[in-house]
Amino acid sequence: MKLTSIQTKIACTKLLLGLLLFSSCNKYLDREPLSDVTPQQYLNTESDMASYTIARYQVFPSHANWGVGTFGNDNHTDNQVNSNYNTRWVPGEWRVPANEGDWGFNEIRELNYFLETVLPKWEENAISGSEENIAHYIGEAYFLRAYNYFSKVQIFGDYPILKTTLSDDHEMLTAASVRQPRNEVARFILSDLDSAINLLKDVPPNGKNRLSKNAALLFKSRVALHEATWLKYHAGTAFVPGGPGWPGAKSHPDFSINLAGEVDFFLEQAMSSSEVVAEAVALTDNLKDDGYDSSNNPYFKMFGDVDLNGYDEVLMWRSYSLPLGVTHAVNHYINRNAGNTGYTRGLVESFPMANGLPIYANGSGYAGDDSISLVKFNRDNRLQLFMKAPGELSYTDRLNPEGGPQEEGYPGIIEIAETRYVTGYAVKKGLSYIFDQAEGQTGTTGSIIFRAVEAYLNYIEASYLKNGSLDNKATKYWTQIRERAGVAPDFMLTVNATDMQKEAQGDFGAYSNGQVLSDKILYNIRRERRLELIAEGHRYADLKRWRSMDQLVSKPYIVEGMKLWGPMQNWYIEDGQSSLIQPGTAGKTPNVSSSSESQYLRPYRITLTSNNLVLDGYSWIAAHYLSPIALSHFTITAEDGNPNNSVIYQNPGWPLIANQGAQ
Repeated sequence: MKLTSIQTKIACTKLLLGLLLFSSCNKYLDREPLSDVTPQQYLNTESDMASYTIARYQVFPSHANWGVGTFGNDNHTDNQVNSNYNTRWVPGEWRVPANEGDWGFNEIRELNYFLETVLPKWEENAISGSEENIAHYIGEAYFLRAYNYFSKVQIFGDYPILKTTLSDDHEMLTAASVRQPRNEVARFILSDLDSAINLLKDVPPNGKNRLSKNAALLFKSRVALHEATWLKYHAGTAFVPGGPGWPGAKSHPDFSINLAGEVDFFLEQAMSSSEVVAEAVALTDNLKDDGYDSSNNPYFKMFGDVDLNGYDEVLMWRSYSLPLGVTHAVNHYINRNAGNTGYTRGLVESFPMANGLPIYANGSGYAGDDSISLVKFNRDNRLQLFMKAPGELSYTDRLNPEGGPQEEGYPGIIEIAETRYVTGYAVKKGLSYIFDQAEGQTGTTGSIIFRAVEAYLNYIEASYLKNGSLDNKATKYWTQIRERAGVAPDFMLTVNATDMQKEAQGDFGAYSNGQVLSDKILYNIRRERRLELIAEGHRYADLKRWRSMDQLVSKPYIVEGMKLWGPMQNWYIEDGQSSLIQPGTAGKTPNVSSSSESQYLRPYRITLTSNNLVLDGYSWIAAHYLSPIALSHFTITAEDGNPNNSVIYQNPGWPLIANQGAQ
């Protein structure tokens, strides 16, 4: 891009942001951030701005120093579980907090402070450094504010729109705390993202460890698709502004919404932004090996490489460094054990065969599930690559003091919780074949934050919902995803062979509004998303926006894993004695579920006691689609301290009583 074009874009953006800066702020809640420096002393240089915004990157998912890091973020869904359950699946046990919760505005306040401080200086050309980089860091602030707001919308729905910092005046802050309808908050988020897109560079300073224009475009498509589908599938409920029983009606008596128009608007925004990314960024090549040794397969290595800058599909990632002491334990758990997580039987059986047929279809060639290797045989290559099987390589590095390459053993389904193979189906996404990466807390493989394939998936879903058919671009993107996945590229072959009743047995995404989908194309779009994004932390948000848990109200879901009570039970025999202990065994504590109940391992049916609240399966209540707001936020925003008189309203189904569950 020529400098004159950059200057023109920046000038136009400055004009727009100047208008926003001086707009009325008396209805926005915030407090000034605490700081030992004044705006006059700080944020005067490009480096100041770079440091300030990078410090706000803590909101992004990254590999933790425990377990399987981001590859465990799909736990507590129909895709993946650990040895503990989440109270969201137990009506009455998820309760209203007394204090704090996720309602706070700290990060939003810090970003508002940045923008309030920097924009006037930018207008006056009072910031030293590269003009392009200064604009880029302002773009980062707009993106980060949007990112924080989207997190709030996903958690709470309606939320106050805060653009500026305010003085610590109780009356002003109380008035400013009124929640705004979620669709209006989503529009505000898209506006912030448009500002970010206009300012962010294609190639960011310091590489893809920082935000870029394409990352912002991808995220915009995520936000827009999320809001469109939420409004579509939750229509006619209190979870949509203007719907029956919407708690915001008292605060917004004149509110009205053209729901169909809003859905179309957000779908169009999702399509236009995702298309830019999908057209510009190619998918990483897959060599389509069988999963035994994928150390030279770019698609596999992309999730466990130390340096991700060479992968075009990776739009943004976080790097780690042993000398800097910034490390993780992800590979220690993924390479050496299962890190207390595992894929569900429902997820594993959702993968089609390489020929495109579901495993139950006539002529599919499915080899059965008497062993994990058989389960993976001739399947969708993503299952072959990203799920462990006994005998496959754990690492190849010759520096291993134990004697060269190490192979995967039998699943440790009865190991201690920290390392347990919870379902027997272990996560392999993120594995590194380098021995040093498997040693304790010193892993330095990169963590993907945004990758371009999501834009492909977002476009396919948004365009199909908008048009009722697959356009040429959606067809192209879906074909490219399947070709990369090692599946027959004709997705209609899979669609035509799909039996929705069978799919509904192990896939919450087969439902919306408590009913099994009748549209098999739409279901297979959801299925493709499920399979491509396994273990990357998207699943629960997708299920919520699709309203895919209503059926659990009357029909709880029992999680299952591998077919333990078949030939695989022999893996656990030593010296003629089985180490598997079933419930009811006299004098012994059980470590597996009963063979008389199911051939498949049921991780939450091992302890058959009253304190196992998911003993009878995952259940649901509508209120759990959104989180409760802590009681303290109601008392401090009510003149008399009575939470019932607060200007804030609680989410549908949740009481104004601390430590009480939803109705």
